[in-house]
Amino acid sequence: MHPAAAAVVVTYGPDARTGALIEALGRQCAVVVVDNGSAPEALELIDDAVREAGAQLIELGANTGIAHAQNVGILRARELGARYVLLSDQDSLPSARMVATLVERLDAGAGDAAGAGGAPIGAAGPYIAENKPGGDELVYVDRRWGPRRASARELAEPTLDAAFLLASGCLIPMSVLEEVGPMNEAYFIDHVDLEWCLRARKRGYRMVVDTAARLEHCLGDETVRLPGRAQPVHVHGPIRCYYLARNTIFLLRSGLLPWRWRVGYVVWLAKFAAFHSLLADRRGERIVQLAAGLRDGLLGRGGHR
Repeated sequence: MHPAAAAVVVTYGPDARTGALIEALGRQCAVVVVDNGSAPEALELIDDAVREAGAQLIELGANTGIAHAQNVGILRARELGARYVLLSDQDSLPSARMVATLVERLDAGAGDAAGAGGAPIGAAGPYIAENKPGGDELVYVDRRWGPRRASARELAEPTLDAAFLLASGCLIPMSVLEEVGPMNEAYFIDHVDLEWCLRARKRGYRMVVDTAARLEHCLGDETVRLPGRAQPVHVHGPIRCYYLARNTIFLLRSGLLPWRWRVGYVVWLAKFAAFHSLLADRRGERIVQLAAGLRDGLLGRGGHR
């Protein structure tokens, strides 16, 4: 177990996979579980894992959003004396030495940033692969029009600079969190990790992926294949259309995106809206949520829907 790291696991309706995650992390570092208002019977499913891992369980009693839950967990990790915080969703599973590998990468990078013009490493993340049929590698690098999936050649390297890191598996030094600030609770869910990484990058930090650290992750409710598109499309429930539309508008207005990325995200949002309005199931619900998200994004209304 790494003495300087603490994992913050945010749960909402956990299942048996969450128990396996908590046990796996408990063998690597201290664990803080922050629950966002799950039913008692759902929490019972992870009771044994919490005890086995010696984890602390914080029950918020309501769905306060992933950003707020992460901030609560980060504060507890600070109280525990952690120098590093590992963020984790409930539907991930780390490799046996993932935490140690990421800590080593951060420690090594503290004095060696020659590959990025002297910029220090602000956070390190693993090579993430989806654990579902039609899944994909979830490592994103800078491209002209915004973040894009890393190529097979890039993923074959020991490390690579990332455009941003998915929250699940992201290891952040407490000192960087104190400088960059907490997760943005106005976002509630979706783009929370992207927005934080953009803030860190604006302060001169790099986001780095260590491909020796591995994490299985489940992103979205399902994946579908579209003709002419190599990568699968992730399809969430209708309510996520609201948050993704609203928070993309927030990003566009934040001043954190380079102008080419702003263009890229406008195009992405148009494609996202078209797919969910024309091709996905429950189109009527999705259209209502998209319209509300666009409206609230323009009006600056954050938080819970």
